[in-house]
Amino acid sequence: MKKGRLEAFTDGVLAIVITIMVLELKVPHGGDFESLTPLLPVFGSYVLSFIYIAIYWNNHHHMLQTVHRVSGQILWANMHLLFWLSLIPFVTGWMGENEFTQATVFMYGMVLLACAIAYFILQRAILHHHESDFVLCKALGKDYKGKISPFFYIAGIIVSFYNVWISFAFYILVAIIWLVPDKRIEKALINSND
Repeated sequence: MKKGRLEAFTDGVLAIVITIMVLELKVPHGGDFESLTPLLPVFGSYVLSFIYIAIYWNNHHHMLQTVHRVSGQILWANMHLLFWLSLIPFVTGWMGENEFTQATVFMYGMVLLACAIAYFILQRAILHHHESDFVLCKALGKDYKGKISPFFYIAGIIVSFYNVWISFAFYILVAIIWLVPDKRIEKALINSND
């Protein structure tokens, strides 16, 4: 099976996820800047979640550039990832509306951790379905970013019981790590075409 439908479906789901998140931003009734103040927690959680969706979309796009064909296992692994990503609007809205309570920050971290695990499973399914000299295998190398991220999520989840702001800082740290452009796959694709 070719990868086009998988890419198109994933793009559509992620576009809907972003749309749902932005619809959670309610327009204030006042016309002055002070009326925006109550929206700051909701907007802050929206910005971080938007960045996470963008990170997943970018990495998913780059990863699928290396794929020649997809299997049923890859399709299901992709659906598993989309399931967890589709929960981001819920935990984002819950966390923002409740101004970062312990339970909301904990659940936000759990969903982020589940997304990371699901992405890893998708990556492994793709690697399993291709040859050992597959471009993605070469590009991933040691995959330090992919290996360290779950530990930061777990740290954030544990710390949420003691200090939600330090917990939230762990989630921001992971986003910052992934915002730094990752050229591994692009370089591997260029090298494979030479």
